[in-house]
Amino acid sequence: MPNRLIEEKSPYLLQHAHNPVQWFPWGDEAFNHARQENKPIFLSIGYATCHWCHVMEKESFEDPEAAAALNDTFVCIKVDREERPDIDAVYMAVCQMVSGRGGWPLNVVLTPERKPFFAGTYFPKKSRFGRLGVIELCRQIKALWLNDPQKILDAAHSLAGHLEQAFVYPAKQGASLDTDLLDSAYNQIARSYDPQHGGFEQAPKFPTPHRFMFLLRCHHRTGDAHALEMVSKSLTAMRMGGLWDHVGFGFHRYSTDERWLLPHFEKMLYDQALLAIAYLEAYQVTQDSLFKQTAEEIFSYVLRDMTDAQGGFYTAEDADSEGEEGKFYVWDQAAFDDIVGHGADQIPWGRIFNLHPQGNYSDEATFRRGGANILHMTQTWEQWAKILGLPVQTLAGLWEDLRGKLFQIRRQRTAPLKDDKILTDWNGLMIGALAVGARVLDNGDYAAAALKAATWIQSHLVDGGGRLWHRYRDGRRAVTGKAGDYAFLIMGLIELYRSTFRTELLGWALDLQAAMDRDFWDADQGGYYLIAEDEDELPVRPKEIYDGALPSTNAVALSNLLLLSRLTGNSRWEERANELTRAFEAPVAQQPTAFTHFLNGLDMALRPGQEVEEKI
Repeated sequence: MPNRLIEEKSPYLLQHAHNPVQWFPWGDEAFNHARQENKPIFLSIGYATCHWCHVMEKESFEDPEAAAALNDTFVCIKVDREERPDIDAVYMAVCQMVSGRGGWPLNVVLTPERKPFFAGTYFPKKSRFGRLGVIELCRQIKALWLNDPQKILDAAHSLAGHLEQAFVYPAKQGASLDTDLLDSAYNQIARSYDPQHGGFEQAPKFPTPHRFMFLLRCHHRTGDAHALEMVSKSLTAMRMGGLWDHVGFGFHRYSTDERWLLPHFEKMLYDQALLAIAYLEAYQVTQDSLFKQTAEEIFSYVLRDMTDAQGGFYTAEDADSEGEEGKFYVWDQAAFDDIVGHGADQIPWGRIFNLHPQGNYSDEATFRRGGANILHMTQTWEQWAKILGLPVQTLAGLWEDLRGKLFQIRRQRTAPLKDDKILTDWNGLMIGALAVGARVLDNGDYAAAALKAATWIQSHLVDGGGRLWHRYRDGRRAVTGKAGDYAFLIMGLIELYRSTFRTELLGWALDLQAAMDRDFWDADQGGYYLIAEDEDELPVRPKEIYDGALPSTNAVALSNLLLLSRLTGNSRWEERANELTRAFEAPVAQQPTAFTHFLNGLDMALRPGQEVEEKI
């Protein structure tokens, strides 16, 4: 029998609708039930395309013994973090306080009053290698809840006090947000650069496109050649590696190794949008045709596989198919060779893409090779053309013919789950990316697709008073708009206006900015809260300021405000931008590399705008 999640629309919640765990969706019913039953809450947060969320579901949530322990001890709540970024932000902060780290699945234990007292990420069914298991967790929490509840209440009270301070950023006297800070951030990033493989820090390696955008601005501001070299090397390595889907296009989430070879295979809409912008900006600076081609192929993937017939953009594609991560994307060499055949071209495709009979990568968990290959290149098309004595255009054309054949054969496989919910904030990002693509590449089709998506959002995710909704799926919109929905959609509309000069788009962006100021601005400390003042579901009102996989809401808002001021000549928006920088000057000055998109806005603020004068 299904549990209560069967009535939900989120693909992630529906994945868990037939678990033996008696899941509730987030809401008053669950918390009232916990009070009536005198049980704590087990809050589990994840998303539909999360590999480790699938692992924990199979190991614990689908297991009758583990499910029985959870049902006996807790009232259990499932949350899709993409639907509820506000819930995720608050309880992720708790997890980082408790364990010093975060990630998904995120599992938090609360009182029925929504106050947390324990948190962690992945829990196996039974304890092993020092990692607490679900069954042992249930045993310990139940014993404390029944026999020493004061200890739990004290822990909850202590955490609540820390949580109240987690989103408070007092001003730092004497902090200066100027070009010296930009230089400091640049120097820190340069020290973390991997000159051999590109990218930053050690494995796992994340794309961090806003970091590339920051480095491109450093290059523009200072002329520093190393800034451009770091961007060019990294973007080229990512495109040649297994992070890129060479057959179907688009980027996977991140690389588990330093060589960009073995990714976690999920594909996220926001990665496609942000990376498209990064490649387009790099193309503007370098005129490297590979960067242009990559942006175009990202858009091809999104418009082919991630776009609703009415125009909105889907959220993500899963890493797993048939219960195995990456199975849809990898190739057995013998099967690959059969497809290639023995045609007249005699191109060593297996060598070009580094295929081996035993496989070309080791499993992340077992460290064994299982015969599967991830297509990746260690030499460029230009280098291979020279080796083979062919014009590079000829070689590229032969590959395109073969790629199309591989793509059609791959389509016969069981495809990963597509998370087809439509999110306002992520759609805003893709609208912006397509608009930039239209402008940089002079492609009206991209502007048309962006305009179609914006029109669809206006029809389906805006209420009668002009306020936004966050999520749409299967004919139903839900979740009141968060600050990120406003910030990212405003960003998309500004970019679309800059590419089309349709004044109604700028007007809508201005209306949304006014609503964002009204509903989310912190009049005391400055900055934008993630949730509106009239929302009281959470113990605190979170603020997003650190850049993660996505730029923070406040960072995007800073660039928006500056652009609105320059596009309209209204200094009101520039004054608000100045207030925003002052609100976060202390943490930005203390750890500038955690705020690279915020620094992109600061770079814009420090550089005068350019005006076009019409000569009469």
